Amino acid sequence: MADRPKKNFVLMQDGKDTDIVFANRQPRGAALKAASRGHTEIRLRERGTKRVHVFKGWREHVDAPAKRPSWLPDKVWKAKVKKQGVEHLS
Repeated sequence: MADRPKKNFVLMQDGKDTDIVFANRQPRGAALKAASRGHTEIRLRERGTKRVHVFKGWREHVDAPAKRPSWLPDKVWKAKVKKQGVEHLS
């Protein structure tokens, strides 16, 4: 399988770019990274295009896997996202 290049997604707040950039192959992966850091209203502008991917994100406190390493606690945070749509900048 051919390697797909990673894309850079810039986190937007209040309609403006921030200096927070997430690199991933797909926008959902970048949104999961943003949600794991506590962002809830996630707007990611794909660099090099005029597309803005809009997500709703949250974290849930869940039980850790049974075969976890000894340093991992019993409960861990799991990020979840739901895509709201794509907007196009003019």
